[in-house]
Amino acid sequence: MAVCIPKGEFAALQARLAAGCAGTTTASATRLRRTGRAAAPLGPPSVPEAPDLSAAIAALSNAGRSWTLLMPYGDLLTSNQRLHHMAECRVRKRLRQEAALTARAHRLPRLERAAVYYVLHPRPIKRKRDPGNWAPSAKAYVDGLVDAGLVPDDNSDFLVGPYPEMGRPVATGGARISLVVVELASVSL
Repeated sequence: MAVCIPKGEFAALQARLAAGCAGTTTASATRLRRTGRAAAPLGPPSVPEAPDLSAAIAALSNAGRSWTLLMPYGDLLTSNQRLHHMAECRVRKRLRQEAALTARAHRLPRLERAAVYYVLHPRPIKRKRDPGNWAPSAKAYVDGLVDAGLVPDDNSDFLVGPYPEMGRPVATGGARISLVVVELASVSL
């Protein structure tokens, strides 16, 4: 299923991708309403180091080429959030569109089968992080990869994962996610 994006919205998303910043969405406004105060300024977004998943990729059978896609900066969905369903839908739609645009911008080839890892680059705070909590964001990103035509569908016949991994923290800004897409040779039964 392809997502239709209005021409003006497509141009705005491309501009945000080129700038490396997707902006904020309603989650920041929700925090303001809920707590009565704005979240602390996070500063300009930084670019984290590229994740090294060579050991995890080597463990895959039939692994081929791999690509790393750093998703734009912006609000992400977590399993612990309690957003209104419409606010959650808007964030999910934005994440899906950003993944499709990023995959098209990198000109990734169409793959028969693929494995996907999502690497969390958390904010620089001292508490421990659980990368599995960002599964709703990863699901939206994978749907965007399907929209871009990277794989035919996101069922188990064509896609393995998405698997959570921890990456290095970002220096400034909020959490970011990198997607590592690994080409898998087709399995003949």
